[in-house]
Amino acid sequence: MNLTNELAKERNREAAERTLMAWIRTCLSLISFGFGLDKIIGAIEASRFEGSSHAHLSVRLISIGFVVTGIVAMAAATRQHRRVVRRLKHDDFIYIEKASIATATALALTLIGLLALVLLIAGGLGGR
Repeated sequence: MNLTNELAKERNREAAERTLMAWIRTCLSLISFGFGLDKIIGAIEASRFEGSSHAHLSVRLISIGFVVTGIVAMAAATRQHRRVVRRLKHDDFIYIEKASIATATALALTLIGLLALVLLIAGGLGGR
């Protein structure tokens, strides 16, 4: 057992913990934003007498997209963290290039944004 290698592994374990904590914050933000958006728009719609069900459905779809993205990203980040920590326990640690959770999350948020744009344009063309 080489002390330098063990210290390097400890630094990597700590980096993995910080990465997981960053993902927890990101996913909690996504889930909270989606939930809050739905509740705020629901309250606004309920306070008006002539609420548009199409607009509420659009917001609900976007809200669900944020919540699902947060849940899926959290599951992927937890799985990745467990894999990294398990691999660090072995002396024959080899770096393996893997798919990026951040890239997948960015792609999901881009798709949610495009859906929001389409729904906004469609709502604007409908002459609300």
